[in-house]
Amino acid sequence: MAGTSIRGKGDGTLGWLRERNRERVIGVLRTQGRTSQADIARATGLSRTTVSSLVAELRDSSLVFEVDVKEPNVRGGRPGVQLVLQDSSSAVVGIDFGHSHVLVAAADLAHNVLAERRCELDVDHNAEEALDASARLAVEVLDEAGVQRKNVLGAGIGIPGPVDRARGTVGSATILPGWLGLRIGAEMEKRLGFAVEIENDANLGALAELTWGSGRGCANFAYIKVATGVGAGLVVDGSLLRGASGTAGELGHTTLNESGALCYCGNRGCLETVASGPAILRLVGRDEGESLTLGGVIELAAQGDVRCRRAISDAGREIGVAVAGLCNLINPERIVVGGLLSRAGDLLLQPIRDSIRRYTVLAAAECVDVVPATFVERAELLGSLALAIRRAKPSSTAP
Repeated sequence: MAGTSIRGKGDGTLGWLRERNRERVIGVLRTQGRTSQADIARATGLSRTTVSSLVAELRDSSLVFEVDVKEPNVRGGRPGVQLVLQDSSSAVVGIDFGHSHVLVAAADLAHNVLAERRCELDVDHNAEEALDASARLAVEVLDEAGVQRKNVLGAGIGIPGPVDRARGTVGSATILPGWLGLRIGAEMEKRLGFAVEIENDANLGALAELTWGSGRGCANFAYIKVATGVGAGLVVDGSLLRGASGTAGELGHTTLNESGALCYCGNRGCLETVASGPAILRLVGRDEGESLTLGGVIELAAQGDVRCRRAISDAGREIGVAVAGLCNLINPERIVVGGLLSRAGDLLLQPIRDSIRRYTVLAAAECVDVVPATFVERAELLGSLALAIRRAKPSSTAP
């Protein structure tokens, strides 16, 4: 009696295998935006002959087009031709909720930003107002880009705090007090009319750097965001590391001193108590009570103010201690430092490098580079677009 096959219809046939490989090529083009046939072969593990044949099919179907690269490639040699996924009818939306602003943009699948809007408001305490504002801005950017709602493949949403992905809620009441218990995903899908995915801001910064910036072509790196808080987005083997409950990368709550200052998380001596924006402002606050912003501290440091320079370099040293532990655990090849404080340049980066060399095991310290992020103000917005593009399944290219 013949056995019953458990494989799906067509599974194992040459036609099925070719279609599967085609989907893998499209997946690389979608996540990388612009790449070469050689890079596609490396990313998929397919032979260059197979990739060349599949790309020719996609080009003949008008799903892929070639763009000339004028600058020499990083490995040397002549400039080459790169490939871009073409689907001009489809788009995605990215939404970045900051503590005091909402940024919204639309982009196509070739990673081109088509339109962008910004709105200033108190996001932390006015969740409903922020959600309504983001939905209104989404309509505006889609109208400006000339994209119909039916052709939107989804939205990526970033919030400045840990995300409970299972529930679609904020994972910390102390960071976003007005958002506690709010099912952000469900609320935004109701307002927008298409699927959304939520991620925390540091992870989105990592995605932006992986897709367009200082992490491009790097399979293992940590993106460190230093601004109001200190967070990390971890990329391991080309994918975000989120952890069991979505809190992987909460670098700012690494304990450095058990007898240190009380942190808002309830612990003492966290990194954020000595190296975040508010901690730096407390250190350099003027006796006469003049208000000072983190951007102002960076500007004064650039002008030679010794107190501001010392506060930033001390913060870098403490951040480096926490990052050293991270290097010992996941052995990244690159540390990408972003957030507003990264504008201080080597005044912040060099102390981080020094601490890594001091506290990281030699083999890990020797292979890691500390570099500035490519993006600062727009990192989370670009990351939300990258998140949506990675999850998009356009009808013309879907499995």
